[in-house]
Amino acid sequence: MAIWSKLFTLGRAGAHEASTAIVDANALRILDQEIRDADKAQGKARDDLAGLVARRRMLETEVGSFRAQAEKYEASARVAVDKGNMDLARQVAQRIADLEQDIATKAPQIADMRAAEDQIHAAVAATDRKIEQLRREVDVVKVNESVQKAQATVAASGAGSSIGSAAESLARIRERQMIRGEKIRAAGELEDRRTGADLDEKLRLAGIMPGQSSADDVLARLSAPKPTLQIEQRTDTKTGEG
Repeated sequence: MAIWSKLFTLGRAGAHEASTAIVDANALRILDQEIRDADKAQGKARDDLAGLVARRRMLETEVGSFRAQAEKYEASARVAVDKGNMDLARQVAQRIADLEQDIATKAPQIADMRAAEDQIHAAVAATDRKIEQLRREVDVVKVNESVQKAQATVAASGAGSSIGSAAESLARIRERQMIRGEKIRAAGELEDRRTGADLDEKLRLAGIMPGQSSADDVLARLSAPKPTLQIEQRTDTKTGEG
C-alpha cells in the first residue's frame, strides 16, 4: 500500500509539474484573457449601476408625485372640512395618510440606493485604474519577453559568434584597404623621384623653378622704365684745299 501511495503521489506531482509548465508557457495568453474577463465584468457592473440609477430616478419621480398628490388632497380636505362635509374630508384624509405612508417607506430606499451608487461608482473607478495599470505592466512584460526570446534565439543559433566573425572580417577589410592605399602612395612617390617630379615640385614651392614667374615678377617687369635710344651725330670737318 505504501508503494502504491507513493506512486500515486508521484503521479500527482508529475501532473502538477506538467500543468505548471503549460501555464508558464501560456502565461501571457492567460493574462490577456484574465484582463478581458475583468473588462467584461466591469461592463456588467456598469450596466448594473445604470439600472440602479434608472430605478432610483423612477422611485424619486414616484415619491415626488406622491408628495404633490398629498399637497393637493390637503387643500381639498380643508375645503371639505370648511363646508362641513366630514365624510368626504375623512376619505381625503385617508388618501393623504396612504400617500404619506408610501413616502415614508420609499424615501429611505432612495437614500440607500444613492449610497449604493456612490460605493459602486468608487469600486468601478478603482477597478478601472487597476486594470489600466495591469495593462501597462503586461505591455512591459511582453516587450521583455520578446527581447529575451530574441536573445535566446541568437544564442541558440550561434548568431552571436557570426556577428563577432563579421566584425573581424570588417576589420581585416579595412586593414587591407589601408595597406593598399599606402602602397599606392609609396609607388607614386617612387615614380616622382625617378622622373624628378618631386624635385620640381620642391623648386616650384620655393619659387625658384626655372622659367617660372610670379605676378609680382610680371608687374615689376611692366613697371620698369623703357631704355632710350641715343643717336651719334658725326660732324664732318672739311679741310680746305691747300
